[in-house]
Amino acid sequence: MAWNSQSVSGLRTLFSFLVVAALVLPSHALYFFIDGASQKCFFEELPKDTLVVGHYNAEQWDEPTRSYRPNPEIGVYITVEEVFDNDHRVVQQRGASKGRFTFSATDSGEHRLCFTPTGATSVGGWLTGGQPAGGIKFQLDLVIGETSKIESTDKGKIDDIVQKVKDLNGRLQDIRREQIFQREREAEFRDQSESTNARVVRWTLIQLAILGVTCAWQLSHLRAFFIKQKLT
Repeated sequence: MAWNSQSVSGLRTLFSFLVVAALVLPSHALYFFIDGASQKCFFEELPKDTLVVGHYNAEQWDEPTRSYRPNPEIGVYITVEEVFDNDHRVVQQRGASKGRFTFSATDSGEHRLCFTPTGATSVGGWLTGGQPAGGIKFQLDLVIGETSKIESTDKGKIDDIVQKVKDLNGRLQDIRREQIFQREREAEFRDQSESTNARVVRWTLIQLAILGVTCAWQLSHLRAFFIKQKLT
């Protein structure tokens, strides 16, 4: 088959477009096999503040059907450690055989991602001795630097969180209005108390003045009486 210059140029343009599209949102989709409950790890170099979202699916070998099939009894233990920071662990998660995990790189460096299948007692001949028997096919899809790719379930959770935040804001507004009302009532009560205290003091002073005038008049009257009776 002959290729002309236009065909070659078109293929180059298509290839360049695919490369650019792949760089917009780096994604690593792969699958590997795990023997029983052994741990499988690999390393990923991540820049600082990079969001990583991983989707995984673990299937176990079923001898009767000679194929890998989902087993709800299988669990997955996930750990993510910062190799550059003395293996500081940033993710420690136990999940079902299918699920997702997320984390953000707190600093630039190499991260170790490890996956360990776990299981329960034997169910249908798939599990023995408390651990998965036979090979496990582990499918992993890593999206690095994810910012806008949000699943519908996550959107529902975010909507619930937003609604809860709105409800909390509404309650805070109610509490704030109640505080303002109580503050106004307190100010009104304080004004009434000050007015009452002022009236009490004023009436006390008036009574003291009347008592003083009365005492002076009585003394004057007694003095005049004693003089009149020539007792003094």
